[in-house]
Amino acid sequence: MYKIIVNQIEKSQWPNNGTFLQTPFWCEFKARHGWEYRRFSVTYELDTDSAEFADGALNQGSACERSEGSGTGAEGVKAVHKSFELAVLNRSFAKGMFSIAYIPMMPELPYECTPEELLDKAFDDENTGSDSGPSVIAQEIITPETQTIEYTHLLQELAYALKPFLPKNTIVIRFDPNVGFSSPEDRDAFNFGVKTVAYADRLKLRKNKVDIQPPDTTLVDLTASEDEILARMHQKWRYNIRLSERKGVVIHKYEGNDKELSSKIDIFYNLTKETNARDGNSSHAKSYYQDLIMRSAALREEGLDVPVVSLYIAEHEEDEIAAIMTLFSHDEAIYLYGASSNKKRNLMPNHLLQWTAMKDAKAYGSKYYDMYGMPPEGKDENHPMHGLYMFKANFGGKNVHRTGSWDLPLKSIYGCYSAAEKMRAFWHKKVIKKLKGR
Repeated sequence: MYKIIVNQIEKSQWPNNGTFLQTPFWCEFKARHGWEYRRFSVTYELDTDSAEFADGALNQGSACERSEGSGTGAEGVKAVHKSFELAVLNRSFAKGMFSIAYIPMMPELPYECTPEELLDKAFDDENTGSDSGPSVIAQEIITPETQTIEYTHLLQELAYALKPFLPKNTIVIRFDPNVGFSSPEDRDAFNFGVKTVAYADRLKLRKNKVDIQPPDTTLVDLTASEDEILARMHQKWRYNIRLSERKGVVIHKYEGNDKELSSKIDIFYNLTKETNARDGNSSHAKSYYQDLIMRSAALREEGLDVPVVSLYIAEHEEDEIAAIMTLFSHDEAIYLYGASSNKKRNLMPNHLLQWTAMKDAKAYGSKYYDMYGMPPEGKDENHPMHGLYMFKANFGGKNVHRTGSWDLPLKSIYGCYSAAEKMRAFWHKKVIKKLKGR
């Protein structure tokens, strides 16, 4: 279905935009902590001799183009053509006996989707009988669901195109696709469609039950004014921010070149251990966090345009009661890690920490603030993750539900690795949390 050209290229600096997981800064940082990575240029086009085009799979201004006088189907249609760069991370296990290849937040859908606002207007016009103009429904509509076949084949064929460049002991190529939905139901329907296409076309692609990146998150729009961002929050969250300030909570920000950094990382790590003991979570080694923030500062001092990593600590009367670590790039700001003390939680330091980071990210120029992981549901007070869901959702962001991880197995040992991965996830996410009373 696709004609794909893949070339390995040098690991030079890329722009500090797009998803941070694909930046050289992040990939090189991960290479300092057990991974290796390769960078590729990818060009592909949809082979019109083999693909079946539906009229709804085309729209003006998308990556796919219609030539003059074209009709429905392959006749008169130019193949979709895209070029992009991606990074592939590799990690070895069992003393190098096998490795996995991981591609975070790539690839995107072949065709640009019709904006949700346009779809909403179309359905509103249809329901109200508006005669203000031609209905959008009569126009060509593109959604992720209309390109399920193309995307499923793209994942498999891209994986096989990358395979010759990867270590011979690679047992699986894993994607975390950059495809998001406004509801868990839409995401689940898309994933079911991909599974159906993979089964019907005898593709090896399969959904991994253990997701690497958090598939569900909420994004706070930072292009609005501070007053508008506050207005979109739940009123209780605005109150909590003011309460924290009024009670004397102070937020201090540290970067990798700060003279006090070592002691502040100690504080952050101790809060992390306290949080893990309370919630049944696990965390990185202290050196991981320290290297991340120091690496960012060192490269920026060299004049390189890399993401800014910062540590925020909330203090009250000389007590350090909460902390977060963030990453700012030109497109996104990420709430990477957080920790809090068991004491003085009534002072709402986490609300003030997040608001402070959002204001700084806006001043830096980031377009949105990613809370980076939340339960897909949790509005119901009886939901076990109700508290975490409401904390993140009530900052007024737009909830996004991505597909999660998809695997293309390359060797039979993948089955054993996948089973072990599921057991490990069950132990950490179910057993340990149960023991902790979560």
